Amino acid sequence: MSGQDLVGQRIKTMRRQRGLSQAGLAHPELSDSYVSLIESGKRTPTPAVLELLAEKLDCSVSYLVNGVTSEQLSDLQLALRYASLTLENGEVEEARRRFAELLDDDMLGGLPDLLEQAEYGYALALEACGDLRGAIERLQRQFDAYYGRAAAGDEPAQPPQRVDGAEAERRMRIAVALCRCRREAGDLTEGVRAGEHAMAVELAGGWSDPLVELGATLASVYHKRGDQLRTMQLVGQLLEAAEELGTHRARVAACWNAATLDEDPAGGERIIALAERALALQAETGEVRNLARLRQAYGKLLLRVRPDEPERARDVLAGVERELAETSASAATRARCSVELAKAELAVGEPEHALRSAQKAVERADAIAPVIRADAYIVMARALLMLGKGELAAEAAANAGGVLRDVPPSRPCAQAWLDLAETLDLMRDHTASTESYQRALACVGL
Repeated sequence: MSGQDLVGQRIKTMRRQRGLSQAGLAHPELSDSYVSLIESGKRTPTPAVLELLAEKLDCSVSYLVNGVTSEQLSDLQLALRYASLTLENGEVEEARRRFAELLDDDMLGGLPDLLEQAEYGYALALEACGDLRGAIERLQRQFDAYYGRAAAGDEPAQPPQRVDGAEAERRMRIAVALCRCRREAGDLTEGVRAGEHAMAVELAGGWSDPLVELGATLASVYHKRGDQLRTMQLVGQLLEAAEELGTHRARVAACWNAATLDEDPAGGERIIALAERALALQAETGEVRNLARLRQAYGKLLLRVRPDEPERARDVLAGVERELAETSASAATRARCSVELAKAELAVGEPEHALRSAQKAVERADAIAPVIRADAYIVMARALLMLGKGELAAEAAANAGGVLRDVPPSRPCAQAWLDLAETLDLMRDHTASTESYQRALACVGL
């Protein structure tokens, strides 16, 4: 039943409860035939007519339109705001519970905008709690409702009906979240498919801030899949689009990804400059979670580009770990930060601290982020070697290999096998090291 039919049915039900005929409700402002058409769903009442009928029926316009009273609507809106604030404050389990309670409320069914917000919030809470599959299931339904199913080889769907900027941004943030969750879950083909499908649809309306962010997320999926050519082609487009738009938001997304996805070994200082520019722009927005994630990427870049400054990278990453603890960052994001911090702690000669950070990463990654978990085991092995605990180091290395054997081939998986091979070389286990090198090559098709 359409929303128009439901409005008409509510008017009819309220009229009968008040003991009024159609003519009695209509008189003197309306005709009884017009009331009949409204009740049958054949006419949509204007806002002015809705206000008139609500006054005559002694109920709220909100009830006629949504099936809830104004007080009930206010309560639902307040509950949604509390759930969202709980998620933003990093209380992810509590946020998941609050969003679930909202979705169990039958009254939400007549409020499509609030229902969509609750579904999206619940998906983000599931992601933050580590339930990527649950988040993907929710996000995919919302994505399909806007864009249609993106099947391999299909032509892009017709652009969605033109809507205002806020509505367009809502549908693109769903696409961004779906691509991100697919990437973190290792569903790289599906992540690319969804991102390309949404980009093809949205580009018809020209570049915008949310579209640059969608493109940046798609570029990160290309990168994780090992398609560096397409990654840098898209990053170049994003930089051009961001400069054309001239907004802080677009420039942050483009510079951030240009810095973190560029693997040109000769461009180290240029990459650092891009990252620092993105950091400066992001700091002006006041968004704590995204600023922390960008600082995390910056700390990782410092380790790669300026290996002679490990103390600076360590200090940056230690600060990021504290910041992420107070946000709705996902378990995978926090685990990745702990791994990078452990690597920096190894670089400055603090194996005990590195071991503790790596152990935290293992606990946070669990089954949701197997490559991150394997990375953590590899760092643990190196820390234990530095501490002279060879048997425990061998056990940690074996755990890393066990995790990686169940991971589909990808660029991060290849890098993890390579890191494991180098660690096994340090342990003088050349047989296992050779196997790890071979698996790294196989991950990239060699």
